[in-house]
Amino acid sequence: MPPRHILLDSPAMGRKVHLWCYGHFGPPVIVFPSAAGFAHEWDRQGMLEVLAPLINGGRVKLYCPESNVSEVWTAKDSTLAQRMRRHQAYERFVADTLVPFVREDCRWPDAPMTAVGCSLGGTYSALFALKEPGTFKQALCMSGRYLTTELTNGENSQELYFNNPLAFLPGLQGEHLDRVRKSTHITLVCGQGPYEEGCIEETIALARLLRDKQIPSEADIWGRDSRHDWDYWKKQVAMHLPRLLARM
Repeated sequence: MPPRHILLDSPAMGRKVHLWCYGHFGPPVIVFPSAAGFAHEWDRQGMLEVLAPLINGGRVKLYCPESNVSEVWTAKDSTLAQRMRRHQAYERFVADTLVPFVREDCRWPDAPMTAVGCSLGGTYSALFALKEPGTFKQALCMSGRYLTTELTNGENSQELYFNNPLAFLPGLQGEHLDRVRKSTHITLVCGQGPYEEGCIEETIALARLLRDKQIPSEADIWGRDSRHDWDYWKKQVAMHLPRLLARM
């Protein structure tokens, strides 16, 4: 099946949202883009070439939505309240529009989904797995940021707190923690080389918290030759995604 470009009408976002779909069969994987926010990012960066055997072999269907990251995490001229409202709108788009579309497209009403992303896409993937574990059964997070006050110059709020994994995870308890423990698995990958500053420290901290909270997880820390760029994310996704798909 050739790639499909779809415009999903999102009431929450107040506009149509770009989505690229790849594959004809297999469990669905939702790919959240990096700071660029583009739906076609993984195609342009060669990630789909690496995953072609999985896609063409009917082992996975990839759904690549755009994000509104430029209104949230990289929006320097908006107030924190405005930025958090736009993030909440994106969360509603994912829950109310994207997930139902993917399940209908797969003809699989309760399709278990995997969230995948690198850089800020890794941040989104971790957040959705922790906040919506019944939907996102696992996440592959490469070179993500998990202390999101680092993206807001230290500014904080209650709304940001619940989108800041290293802040809210220590206090997570009760019924929601039980659901996370039972319903999702998080794989964290990060290198120690150039431009991974912040990412590597936060990855190690999040991995430790996940272990302390007994949330199913694993961490794969690469060496000092592993940079914060697409050449290494290709290697990482090629290593980890086939193994994660085998769990579905």
